[in-house]
Amino acid sequence: MIRGLKFISIPVRNQDACLQFYTEKLGFKVGTDQFFSETQRWIELLIPGAETGVVLFTPDGHDKRIGDFQPLSFWCDDVFATAKTMKAKGVEFEVDPKTEEWGTSAIFKDVDGNRFVLSSR
Repeated sequence: MIRGLKFISIPVRNQDACLQFYTEKLGFKVGTDQFFSETQRWIELLIPGAETGVVLFTPDGHDKRIGDFQPLSFWCDDVFATAKTMKAKGVEFEVDPKTEEWGTSAIFKDVDGNRFVLSSR
């Protein structure tokens, strides 16, 4: 039976710039960085304390997904504090943290314009 998610794939245009963004600004750790093809590397990142990883990889034919709203949400204990730390590191927020009936969230962008929800558990 399925036991969880191993990784999610984030489509990226510039693997080097995105690797730097996710490790230096978000604090992810490199699990694997090896050649996959002549044009791409397989870059698997680990999120400290999480079981699910992130892969900076764009499957052939999926270039149109780069720079779009991505169907995943990152969670943290405190959206306001985490957003403040991320902003201090230069992360751009499209929607600042706000609290709604259903929870607290914000939307941030990576260097390729991919947008993600940041929310509290």
